[in-house]
Amino acid sequence: MNPRLNKLNPYPFEKLRSLLSGVSYKKEQLEPINLSIGEPKHPSPKSIADAIKDNISSISHYPATKGEELLRETIANWIENRYIATKIDPNTQILPVLGSREALFSFTQIVIDNSFRNPVVICPNPFYQIYEGASILAGAEPYYVNLDPENNFSCKWDDVPTEIWDRTQLVFVCSPGNPAGNVINLEEWKKIFELSQKYNFVIASDECYSEIYHDESNPPLGGLQAANILGIKDYNNLVVFSSLSKRSSVPGLRSGFVAGDSKIMNKFLLYRTYNGSAMSPLISAASIAAWSDEKHVHANRQLYNDKIEIFYSKINKYLEVTKPQASFYIWAKTPVSDTEFTKKLYQEESITVLPGSFLAREYLGVNPGNKRIRIALVSSLEECIEAANRIARFVQTYY
Repeated sequence: MNPRLNKLNPYPFEKLRSLLSGVSYKKEQLEPINLSIGEPKHPSPKSIADAIKDNISSISHYPATKGEELLRETIANWIENRYIATKIDPNTQILPVLGSREALFSFTQIVIDNSFRNPVVICPNPFYQIYEGASILAGAEPYYVNLDPENNFSCKWDDVPTEIWDRTQLVFVCSPGNPAGNVINLEEWKKIFELSQKYNFVIASDECYSEIYHDESNPPLGGLQAANILGIKDYNNLVVFSSLSKRSSVPGLRSGFVAGDSKIMNKFLLYRTYNGSAMSPLISAASIAAWSDEKHVHANRQLYNDKIEIFYSKINKYLEVTKPQASFYIWAKTPVSDTEFTKKLYQEESITVLPGSFLAREYLGVNPGNKRIRIALVSSLEECIEAANRIARFVQTYY
């Protein structure tokens, strides 16, 4: 067996199950509300279901590894409409993928070159654990850069020593961020690109929350758009990852795209030819329908905005909370340890949240997730209001 498997850490939800094992609800009359996992619960658009029904016969054909031409063109059109003045070649700079999770993992395997001594992959801290697991299984050392709550939860890039940068082959960034909902601004993008140019590492920009934002006049800046503004030719060393899961409330569809540097994309296509992860024509048809329609995305976004505004207004008096710039997460500080708070909240109010420390690693003597919880506002508006009321009651009662 691959010995690197033994280096993998338990997944956050495995830790959560262990934490809550044997704990029972004290108030049986309360309906349980699970806000721990970022799985969208909004209805998916009818156009996607119709596309699947209308193309059911396509399952009799093998899919193309590169993806269907019409899907790549549809994605290119979406990118150009979403990110002003951003042009991309659907033939050489886009690949459809089976959701961003699959792509983030497999992409790491093509980037890491183990012929160099002790390769490093830099991850934001807290982070999506796929970054860490993919790095370990590729034979690289994960290195964690703490988010700075005093600076919009941006990464403390200046904390990274030169000897680490010298060994860095891949840097993960996540914008809008999970769990803090922060958006990387142009100034920070400029710093990231300059570091990439200096140390020649690849940037993997995870943008799966890009369409869940609160200011319709100011959508989050994306990596391709930032590169275009800053004159980074051909998106050198940049690859972005996007998904329909959050945008269109179809996490089970497993559909997204990867786009960027054509030199890297060509190698990724080669890898995928052997990896067998081509998108079915059926999913491709559904994806074309989804990327072609913005009406359902606006409606989806408004539902999240309503929940965030109401939830924030109800718990802001009781917990220290920063309203997210984007995404559907609330990243709240707790008056006691995050694990103690999570366990007692589950027991007393039948609400499940995720301890922040489960999403992070200790770096420089600090786990930046300590005394924080991630609350995923994916349930109905009514459930989110009920959860906010219970959390407020809980904090008032015990803290």
